[in-house]
Amino acid sequence: MCKDCGCSITHDHADHQHTHGEHHHSQLHSNPQLNDKKTLAVIHKILDKNDVEAQHNRDHFKSHHVTAFNLMSSPGSGKTTLLEHLPQYLEQQYAVIEGDLETSRDADRLIAKGINAYQIQTGSACHLDAFMVHGALHHIDLNPIDICFVENVGNLVCPASYDVGTHKNIVLLSVPEGDDKIEKYPVMFRRADVVVITKSDLLPHFDFSIEQAKQQLHKLNPSVELFVLSVKNPDSMKTFAHWITHNLEH
Repeated sequence: MCKDCGCSITHDHADHQHTHGEHHHSQLHSNPQLNDKKTLAVIHKILDKNDVEAQHNRDHFKSHHVTAFNLMSSPGSGKTTLLEHLPQYLEQQYAVIEGDLETSRDADRLIAKGINAYQIQTGSACHLDAFMVHGALHHIDLNPIDICFVENVGNLVCPASYDVGTHKNIVLLSVPEGDDKIEKYPVMFRRADVVVITKSDLLPHFDFSIEQAKQQLHKLNPSVELFVLSVKNPDSMKTFAHWITHNLEH
């Protein structure tokens, strides 16, 4: 998938050989790179270095008494919109690190709302990594804030493989995307500490089952928390803001 970072090579695929019907899932997951020891060694080295830098980021957040949340989802699920509306429901001050391939539109939107935001333009990379986040932290004053949100590049695959140094992973899934995305992109949802179903005001207009979503999620990740949210519904926003407040590191 990603020729730049090699994130299509995952540990989950390496041992996935069970059968289903008359076909082998290993055929569906066939990737010649998985049998290339040199390629795997390079990818593991990249991920190991990233993990070291991620811990450095966490230590940096801790030294400033800041809790960091990684927001991941496909494009258009409502990450930026959620961050625009949260100041109405959170007492804590927060900053945002934005990740997109090009433009500073999302950061500009947040800045226009009075939110401290810094844009990372990744070029062709389909995710943020710990080194990018570390660089962005040089442009954000952590002293006056309690929370730092990292809005990752819109992608339901690659961001799940890279620890960026946050404390919790928040995955958004919008109603128009469909509840089938949970089982289609299991790595992302396994890594989630909380899943937020967004745009719930559209439920009457789409074939999206909250109950099916819950069942799929708990098969993949029994400990995950689930919120059903609409920025047009203040009660749902208050409930989610309450979760954030009670998951601060200090």
